[in-house]
Amino acid sequence: MKPPSLAEALFSAKSFAGSMLALYIAMAMGQPRPFWAMLTAYVVSGPLTGAVRSKAAYRVGGTVLGSAAAVVLVPNLVDAPELLTLALALWVALCLYVSLLDRTPRGYMFMLAGYSVGLVGFQGIGTPAAIFDTALARVEEITLGILCATLVHSLILPQSLGPVLVGRLNATLRDAERWTIDALSGTGESQLSRERQRLARDVTELRVMSTHLPYDTSDLRWMTRPIRALQDRLAYLLPILAAIEDRLAVLRGADGRLPPELEGVLEDIRGWVGNEAADEAARDRLHAALDRLAPPIAEGAAWRDAVLLSLVSRLRALINIHQDCRELREGIRTGNHALPDHLDPLTRARSRDVFHLDHGMALWSAAAAALGIVVVCAFWILTGWSFGWAAAMMVAVFCSFFAAMDDPVPGIRLFLVFTLLSLPVAAVYLLVILPALDGFPMLALSLAPTFLLLGAYVARPATMGPAMALIFGVAGALSLLDTGTADFSSFLNSSIAQVVGIVIAMLVTRLCRSVGASWSARRLLRAGWREIAALAAARTAPPMGGFENRMLDRVGLLAPRLALAGPQDDLAAADAVNDLRIGLNVAELQRARAALGAPAEPLLRGLLGQVERHFRRLAGASSATPSDELRAALDGAYAGVARIPASPERERAVVALAGLRRSLFPQEAVGAPAVAEAIA
Repeated sequence: MKPPSLAEALFSAKSFAGSMLALYIAMAMGQPRPFWAMLTAYVVSGPLTGAVRSKAAYRVGGTVLGSAAAVVLVPNLVDAPELLTLALALWVALCLYVSLLDRTPRGYMFMLAGYSVGLVGFQGIGTPAAIFDTALARVEEITLGILCATLVHSLILPQSLGPVLVGRLNATLRDAERWTIDALSGTGESQLSRERQRLARDVTELRVMSTHLPYDTSDLRWMTRPIRALQDRLAYLLPILAAIEDRLAVLRGADGRLPPELEGVLEDIRGWVGNEAADEAARDRLHAALDRLAPPIAEGAAWRDAVLLSLVSRLRALINIHQDCRELREGIRTGNHALPDHLDPLTRARSRDVFHLDHGMALWSAAAAALGIVVVCAFWILTGWSFGWAAAMMVAVFCSFFAAMDDPVPGIRLFLVFTLLSLPVAAVYLLVILPALDGFPMLALSLAPTFLLLGAYVARPATMGPAMALIFGVAGALSLLDTGTADFSSFLNSSIAQVVGIVIAMLVTRLCRSVGASWSARRLLRAGWREIAALAAARTAPPMGGFENRMLDRVGLLAPRLALAGPQDDLAAADAVNDLRIGLNVAELQRARAALGAPAEPLLRGLLGQVERHFRRLAGASSATPSDELRAALDGAYAGVARIPASPERERAVVALAGLRRSLFPQEAVGAPAVAEAIA
């Protein structure tokens, strides 16, 4: 293992300084458990100052909320241990459920509110009359650790989130430009598929990072809205480019060549995308060239005409997206809030429901946490074990910490292994070194070698889990000094309780909650199919942004799960990007229904009904071939819309119909459509 880098050593030094500051102040204040302040300082530390500060307020809020719940529940139910156990378990479950439905820093507040009731409530059951004092002390100690860590990381060589986020934005924009050029050049499908998945993951990661931006120490915190607008534009790039790839594949002849006039326009677009200095005049010339390529759509027009019109429309959108991204990036770079007028609506719009949320898995995770707490508390009550509260506390913590994973068991097992490895180190400190010391300077000096070394590996993603487990194990054992029980018997009891709590959390999770990558991938796909069906069944046009962002998030979540799932027939055929394109076309048809009026209404209503039925079947069975009725409805809708007088609304409907035809029936030729009767 390579030694820590300078940045990792700096992070470790700041984390240690924050923890020692918290420990010193807690001891000076006479707090009953000052080592909890020290441990909290390590828990909240992170390499990026903005992320530390963004979570600080939510962590304090979660601690206060959980402690307040303990103050309410414990004194009122202490004489009925079964009811008290159930109440505490349900509180942890409720908070965990809410936290899993919020993937922003705010979600951590609810998770902390859940297991804080365990930190305070289980420990205070033996002395219910002092529960308020216990809760107040925990709030003070934990808040002290949070504030000291935040202060040190903010003042001493702060590592701003802004430059890291800008670097990621620039890299993502370069990747998007390269993928655009590859897609317009006809690069191989396997490479383009990898690039699509990477772009989806990058946009989702940028969204998560940008939630910390308002709390950052850099000037970039004032540019939160332009950055989110840039992410929204990048999100639209994914389905647009996928559609362009498909249309180009259709329009290539038997020899794999495009019509010369189309090839010339594509060459010009590739040059424009690769030239960041291109001005608006060059963009306008590209738009004019595309307008000349657009075929007229009239009664009896073939699907090939609709496909060409769809390609022209998507190329226009592609150019506009890249231009918007360049202007937003330039505004972010210069800190200029006075963006062009056409970008103002983008920066003022708020992205709605940008993350995929799984209520079922959140509820199942909450139920597993509640069951684990009930099991360990039953053992505690039946045996009268004096340290049973510590085991219950560990179950609440570990069932919450790892709940967001598909299979939390490997993470909990890793923590268990390194917790066991920490016990000899903790025993040496607790029973040999610390009793011989006198004064805080000697205490800090004795702790420095271990915690400075471990802190350096916390900053490294590959070793963060093991290093944090060792820190938890050692610092947790040191808290026995706070209660004057730093003897071998108490250490053994405390260690056994900690291990038992982790083991029970792992066993209950394995029995009730662990799922595989393939299971999660199928669940994500079904969620997308159900949403497309609901979109098709809606009576009104959907708002912009919500569906697109959720589906893009699902694409990013699916990619690593599909890789872990391995070769499976139903998953190999899955294409979440194609589902995203279908959903966007369905949404466009919903908007066209109102604009086109009576001539198109029955046709589009019948088509959308067929789309809904198809995706309901798909979500229920995971495999369903589009029906002949759906194909006939598509042909009939296209034939009917082609008879309507030309207008921008009709063009958008034709483009959406062509997109649906290509997404649902990709293997069929694009000859003349069958003329179907109007569908009532």
